[in-house]
Amino acid sequence: MVLFMPRRRPNLPIRVQRALTKLGGDIRDARKRRRIPVRVMAERALISPTTLTKIERGDPGTAIGFYASVLFVLDLAERLGEIVDASTDEFGLSLAERELPERVRWPKRGRGAGPVTEKP
Repeated sequence: MVLFMPRRRPNLPIRVQRALTKLGGDIRDARKRRRIPVRVMAERALISPTTLTKIERGDPGTAIGFYASVLFVLDLAERLGEIVDASTDEFGLSLAERELPERVRWPKRGRGAGPVTEKP
């Protein structure tokens, strides 16, 4: 006797669910604008049509690699690398700025070759 465990869906915050739904809808719209049928798109992305449908619905259980493959087919993969780009991470940059030393000084002779930093 083979027992199957029910597939668990991740419990995600509403904002994350909405973002995934929007991403899936945007992928679907981009595919349609390019007039690519589901079956052709799935073949090009090396995934099944069922997986593509899940992506277009924003299914949170679909692997991010599949999303990346679909974005590659749409010639949008470079934007995937910009999601958490340090230059757009305002919160992270403000935290890093707080950690900057107040001053940088060169060590006295014989102690080392590089500057010494002092934190507040």
